[in-house]
Amino acid sequence: MSDLAVTVSRPVRWSAWTVVAFLILPISVVIPISMTDHRYLSLPEERLSLEHFQNLLTSAAWLSSIGQSFVIAIASTVIALAAGTLCAIGCWRVDPRLGNPVRILMLLPIMIPTIIYALGLYRFWIDLRLLDTYTGVVIAHAVTSIPYVVITVSTSLAGFDPRLEQAARSLGATIPQTLRRVILPSIVPGVLSGGIFAFVHSWDELVIVLFIASRAIFTLPRRMWDGINEHLDPTMAAVAVILVALSTCLLLLDLKVRAARAPL
Repeated sequence: MSDLAVTVSRPVRWSAWTVVAFLILPISVVIPISMTDHRYLSLPEERLSLEHFQNLLTSAAWLSSIGQSFVIAIASTVIALAAGTLCAIGCWRVDPRLGNPVRILMLLPIMIPTIIYALGLYRFWIDLRLLDTYTGVVIAHAVTSIPYVVITVSTSLAGFDPRLEQAARSLGATIPQTLRRVILPSIVPGVLSGGIFAFVHSWDELVIVLFIASRAIFTLPRRMWDGINEHLDPTMAAVAVILVALSTCLLLLDLKVRAARAPL
């Protein structure tokens, strides 16, 4: 029986490693391209060069796009965390017949194709005069980030013992006190995970920005998009390496937080 299990597990392991390699190898190719000695996207031939990283860190246009993306991502993440956490807690406390439809409604921004949502948002933002404004982009990113927060917080609440809330209320705690001292500390991993996913989503979002931003807002993904259309600047590969490193660090942080808060 053990030999059979080993025989069956080998194809499974090989299949898993094949999928991992298929996902990772295209990303890893960006690293040598970012150190190319040419002025166009290609693998290095004679030597490795860091001039494209230097160009990224000294270019006013690239630094401005990085700053805009960072500010928009932080602002939209804060809004999404507040709205998504409260929504998840509210759906958890009410009757499932009422909470489940609300959860589905909150998931619509990621269920609907992004280009359809962006097109509708463009028409709506015209009437509100929010096109090409930080407010418009932040709100749009926050709305599309809320589902990630709702999902992660709802998952944390699924393992929360409601008797802790009942005990707090029976001891005289008000609803805000119960929320602040009992519920929120117990679902911190879900809240932090939702914040990480919301930040990454806003940082990488492109389609919505292409529709509702023009000249005033030039985020990092849009700068990369324009670079691909106009000229194949290897600086884009340097940016991609930094984005991969940032995403990896955020995911490792998420795993560390979950491991630290996991029950013994």
